[in-house]
Amino acid sequence: MKFNPPLLPGRLIKRYKRFLADITLDGGEPITAHCPNSGSLKHNKDEGLEVWVQKSSNPNRKLAYTWELARTEADHWVMIHAARANALTLEAIEAGVVSELAGSDRIETEVKYGHQKSRIDLLLHFGDRRCFVEVKSVTLLEDGVLMFPDAVTTRGQKHLEELIAMRNEGHRAVIFFAALHTGSDSFAPATHIDPRYADLLRQAADAGVEILAYRAEISPEGATLKHPMTITL
Repeated sequence: MKFNPPLLPGRLIKRYKRFLADITLDGGEPITAHCPNSGSLKHNKDEGLEVWVQKSSNPNRKLAYTWELARTEADHWVMIHAARANALTLEAIEAGVVSELAGSDRIETEVKYGHQKSRIDLLLHFGDRRCFVEVKSVTLLEDGVLMFPDAVTTRGQKHLEELIAMRNEGHRAVIFFAALHTGSDSFAPATHIDPRYADLLRQAADAGVEILAYRAEISPEGATLKHPMTITL
């Protein structure tokens, strides 16, 4: 994935009301950008953080800028825009990078399914067999390990319950952790933040839900998922 139009560098002033971020662009212009991430952004919201934003040409947008990237003091790149995880995952699957999910006949996105009125991020078709893939954006780095979630997620818990149900019905089901942080090649659930989610993830694995984690390469020019990660449950 390439960023088009190109990103603009700046420094974070503060992130607030979950979806707003005040930023000073290089050159001194202060802006308010949309923060497309509902998580806590733990460790990725300090004042003075190096950030990159994208400016939209759509005159109808309330906020012209979107906060896309950050670079930490340890020189790790972080993709703040959580929804990019779906596009990067789809791109990686179609390119054959994710060997576990290669060879599908067709891929659908945002398909209604399950018993809780959910939408699956990716639905892969392998002949008559379907594979349900739920994608999660990972940006929390603690103790050298990338973790999910960075805040309690009842929605994420529901998604795991749906995947377990799909697996019990005989379908293939996958939880795919797209690590949008370059700081580690190890992944684990954030048990200390959401113990219920971590427990459900282990239940999902026991039920036959496949757990995959890949890390992205990130720069202000673009990003791509490339590196399979070590997973510890």
